[in-house]
Amino acid sequence: MNKLLNHLRIRSERLYITLKTFFKWLLLSGITGICCGVIGSLFHLCMEFATEFRTGHSFMVYFLPVAGLVIVFLYSICGLKNDPGTNIIITSIRTEGKIPVRMAPLIFISAFITHLFGGSAGREGAALQIGGGLSAEIARILKMDERNGNLLVMCGMSGLFSALFGTPVTATFFAMEVISVGVFYYSAIVPCFFSAAVALGISHLFGIVPVTYKVVIPDISVTNIAFAMILGVGTALLSIVFCYSLHKLSKLLSAKIKNNYIRIFVCGCVIVILTAVFGTDYNGAGMNIIADAMSGTTRPEAFALKLLFTVITIAGGYKGGEIVPSFFIGATFGNLFGTLVGLPPQFTAALGLVSLFCGVVNCPVTSLLLSIELFGGEGIIFFAAACSVSYILS
Repeated sequence: MNKLLNHLRIRSERLYITLKTFFKWLLLSGITGICCGVIGSLFHLCMEFATEFRTGHSFMVYFLPVAGLVIVFLYSICGLKNDPGTNIIITSIRTEGKIPVRMAPLIFISAFITHLFGGSAGREGAALQIGGGLSAEIARILKMDERNGNLLVMCGMSGLFSALFGTPVTATFFAMEVISVGVFYYSAIVPCFFSAAVALGISHLFGIVPVTYKVVIPDISVTNIAFAMILGVGTALLSIVFCYSLHKLSKLLSAKIKNNYIRIFVCGCVIVILTAVFGTDYNGAGMNIIADAMSGTTRPEAFALKLLFTVITIAGGYKGGEIVPSFFIGATFGNLFGTLVGLPPQFTAALGLVSLFCGVVNCPVTSLLLSIELFGGEGIIFFAAACSVSYILS
């Protein structure tokens, strides 16, 4: 009898600890989700305003070099002359490092400036930095230890990503998968998802509608699956070119033009010249061109020009991210591929978007979930074929 009572006591204590931990993290991730939802929604609205204003006033791009000087100045006075970007968020979780709280407002303002004046950049890099910096500050206020604090940072990343893109499941697994390629932080799944779900609900209150696309999925056949895998080979090679070019140009510019002000000014001037030659389609995030790709109407050279614009923008020191440009590059490349092989260009644009994203971030599970949240689950076999090849080869 005593043995049974002791066993029940131990089981009861374990259940109490489990439930206490569960509800504690629901509360903490809920608070983080509310904060990230509000900030993420405001960030989204600011980016939309910047895009609309720049589109209506095309002369704004001519001030991009001067805007770059402002960005460098802001980082300089805040003591972040050599901005580590999103890497500091990822590294802090791996190594228990510190995230400067000033990163959140800095990246918010500088990403807004980049988009307002026509730099070719995305939003997710800013989202991860804002979410990570904001949640790290919450962890400091609550005096959380390193392990729990890092988990809260992941909640912040997933929450702000969800508020910005309207993809809570993708945001959850991206925060878990991007930290260490090939490793899943399964202990984070409940708090990250709850944070992402709450943040998504907050974004709905701000009137932000998640982006989804409807594409026609072809019949499942060996030939069509083979074409999806061939497209995966193409997007893998393109992701290598994209990442390698960005890395090498960043190092080259840092070595040849050591002054941050001169470097960003020169790159801004190059973007102005490129815009004068090729037009404004490649400035900003380019969500309108992604929508065009989903309707099958983009220029054959669009993917190469967007890659060029983005590499110069990011390597020069402007702020934002590479994921939305990778969507642009992948969608327009897929559109071209479909036209060449006789598949529906809208369908191959969707495949290209997801598989290039997979090649760039090396997160295959996240990529498949993204395909479901953006395009539905009907064509999952094609997305799996393209992403698996892109992931392995990249």
